[in-house]
This record gives sequence, C-alpha cells and structure tokens, in this order.
Amino acid sequence: MYYSWLDRWDENRARRGDDVKRITELALDPVLAFPGAASGADLNAFCDLAEKAAVESDTFFGLPDVLPQEAGDDVFLRFPSQISTATAENNMVHAKLTSAKPCSHAVLVFHHWNATSRNAGLARFLARRGLAVFEIAMPYHLERSRPGSFHADHMLSPNLGRTTQSIRQAVVDGRQLVQIVRRAGYRKVSVLGISLGSWVAGLVAAHEPMVEKASLILGAGDLAEMVWTGRATRHIRASLEGKIGLPELRRAWAPLNLESHAGKLARPGLELRLVLGRRDKVVLPDLSERLVQRLEEVGATPDVLRLNCGHYSLTLPPYILLTGMSVARFINR
Repeated sequence: MYYSWLDRWDENRARRGDDVKRITELALDPVLAFPGAASGADLNAFCDLAEKAAVESDTFFGLPDVLPQEAGDDVFLRFPSQISTATAENNMVHAKLTSAKPCSHAVLVFHHWNATSRNAGLARFLARRGLAVFEIAMPYHLERSRPGSFHADHMLSPNLGRTTQSIRQAVVDGRQLVQIVRRAGYRKVSVLGISLGSWVAGLVAAHEPMVEKASLILGAGDLAEMVWTGRATRHIRASLEGKIGLPELRRAWAPLNLESHAGKLARPGLELRLVLGRRDKVVLPDLSERLVQRLEEVGATPDVLRLNCGHYSLTLPPYILLTGMSVARFINR
C-alpha cells in the first residue's frame, strides 16, 4: 500500500509541469549543434555529424586556449560562456558558492531540468561537511532563463540541434568552472548531477581530467531513450513521432549519450557514485542499469545505491537522507 501511495505521489508531482509543455515541430538546426555545419543538412547528414562529434568528443566538448576572466563576490561567481546563443541572458554563467569554512575540495552541482531554484538544503548539507559547493546555472535556467519562457524548453526539446548545443554548452561551462576553481586554489574537484544534470556532470567528468569524483543521481546513459520513454518528456516524443524514430534520435544525440563515453568515465583517478530509483518513471530503471553494465564492461567500478522510490519521491524521507549521507561519504572518503 505504501508503494502504491508513493507511485501516486510521483505521478501527481509529475503532472505539475505538464501544463507549460507544448507539442511543437521537429527541427534540425545543425548550425546550432555543429560549428561549421551547413544549414541545409538533412536528418541523415545531421546524424553523420553527430556520430563524428561523438568519436571526436574531446574536440566537441573542448575548451578555448585562454580561460575567461571570472567576476563575482563571496556568494556568486560569474563568467561568460564560451558558446554564444541568441539569448543574451544565457551567455553569462552564474555559480552560487556555499562554503561553511575555508576548504580545499570543491563540488560542482548540476541541477535537474526545469529547476526554478538551487538546491540550498543540499548545498548547506555538503558545506557543513567541509566542502565548497558551487551550484552552476545550466543553460536557459535560473539567471540564464529565456525571457517569456515558462520552462527550459531550449535545453531539451524537439529541436535536435538546439538541444545538442545546450548540452554541449552546459558541459563546456562546467569544464570552465572546474578550471576556474582550480585556478582559485582548490586542490580537489568533484561533480554532482541530478536527473538531466547527471548527464552534464557525467560528460564533464568524462572529458575533464581534473575531476576526481562524480556523483550521478537519477540518471542513465542513453539520453535519446530517456526522452523517448520517460514520463517528463512525453511532449517531446509526441512532437517527434511520425517524423523520426528512436534509432534515428539515438544517432542524432550520439555525443550526449554517456554510454558513448563509458571508456572515458573508466579512466584511472575518477571515482563514480550512482544513485538510482527502482520506481523511476522519468529515467526508467532499465536504462540506468544499462549504464552501470556498460561502465563495468569497460573496467569501471561504480558504487551504486538503488532506492525503492521514484524520480520525484527521492526528495522524500528516508530516501533523501540516504542519498545525502551516501553522497557526502563518497565525496569525503
């Protein structure tokens, strides 16, 4: 009976975001996704570019030779994004710092899709355990929101090129922040991602050798299949069905698939912690388990915490407490 109530709670929580999500049209926009691409590329050409980017991911998610100069105060750090978009607000990166005392270990937190606030409770919890917590605003969220938008529809949408650009921008922003905090004197850097943020955190960890630990919460590997099967992205699937199938979508978003970068996540010096929900309807458990299996196949040894909750009910006790304590122990050990 308890788990039936928990499933209903998750479904009711999921419905809150449905009103602002709209079925739109499939768009490719390869010029947004791939620098130098021709604007008239068809779907097959787009997929070819995407698969090439996945193979050459060090370049695709690469950094400029010179880091931007950051500005800020004791609370916020700001710097220009390396990737420029048509939304001026989105081109400045904002990261909020929570630190209870001087420390040498920084944790970069990547929030969930459509977040309207930062995870202040999580930041304080980690700060009390001797960590400096930088909560970065992902593209089209928080201070970077597109004027007039009701949710972060430019970060994840039926526009394949813009979605690719947005995830790439989030990863490059994250890598820039890693470099900036190391330049500021932090000796260790870890990343923590929640839901869509776990894809970004995982891609950052895969491509940024300065990251020593990665905690991926409520994530998986195949972004295309998550969108195709997940409760929160039904409107995107409805926008795509009849025009593109899952195999084509998987090809189109190949650089964004963590399974494509499993070998990089298995690199020496990187420790992984995954937190999965066995009742998750947003990121289906089979997808999460497939990422675990893929990581193990290439020699990684991720710590995995499996909780009998859903995507949203992880925020309820005891699941949120178990998650917080396990992540804190993992980062601090």
